Amino acid sequence: MAVAIPFVRDIKFEYGRVQQVSPLIRRVIANNPGPFTFTGTGVYIIGHGDVCVIDPGPDLADHFEALKQALEGETVSHVLVTHSHMDHSPLAHPLARWAGCSVLASGEIAQPTESEVRLEAGDDTRFRPDSALHDGTLIEGDGWTIEAIATPGHTSGHMCYALQEENCLFSGDHIMGWSTTVISPPDGDMDAYLTSLEKIAAREFATIWPTHGPPITDPAPFVAAYRDHRLDREDQILACLATGHSTVKEMVPVMYAAVDQRLWPAACHSVMAHMSRLVKIGRVTCDGAPNMDASYHLA
Repeated sequence: MAVAIPFVRDIKFEYGRVQQVSPLIRRVIANNPGPFTFTGTGVYIIGHGDVCVIDPGPDLADHFEALKQALEGETVSHVLVTHSHMDHSPLAHPLARWAGCSVLASGEIAQPTESEVRLEAGDDTRFRPDSALHDGTLIEGDGWTIEAIATPGHTSGHMCYALQEENCLFSGDHIMGWSTTVISPPDGDMDAYLTSLEKIAAREFATIWPTHGPPITDPAPFVAAYRDHRLDREDQILACLATGHSTVKEMVPVMYAAVDQRLWPAACHSVMAHMSRLVKIGRVTCDGAPNMDASYHLA
């Protein structure tokens, strides 16, 4: 039986309007809704007076103006980016130039997906931070302290950010309340992703604020279900192998029989991410290097 994830999708907001969502956190949502962004990119402003901004989002004129208005009269000390996708990072440098500060993110350079199947909002291939963050780096301001937490998986350089004063996590696309996270090789890595999930679970955050959608206010069971869903998918793959289905393209119609066939090409990439992990940990073997057309067997 498939694992049920307790998704949270109810969110009240107005595009471009700043909301105070906790004592130290404000949010402005960009008007870029879609299949990969849900209602749009939620930009977080941390602190009062002396602030930092997390995931400025797409470089849209109306959105940029909304952020300028929200930040009027304040000093932006840092712009933080979780990862370099087009719905997260393009406005980082324009905002930082306007504010007179620097852009911080992982120094890992993403490997763009070359597939014709669109799985994400797109790679921001030109993005580079002014300074590279490392796991455990602290960014401090007046009344707030943020810790950078390396969480590779969705992308090789994905960073989450913990706000110590509220014991909460800005999870980017690592954990989302409205949907599962896309993991697509070569830059996406399922083994790294599951390890990163365990890392976040161990921190016992009180709240998780994804870049898209509402907050997750009961993180422990949510993250556990997120992880169990992935492991359940691996059990399904192993069952397919046991019944003679040896390629990713043979497995997807079996595993996703109840899903719209138009989504099967995207599902192939998700299964491929699992398959790469299963080969890596020795539960599956393949003829040659793991790829979409390889033949796989139970180890």
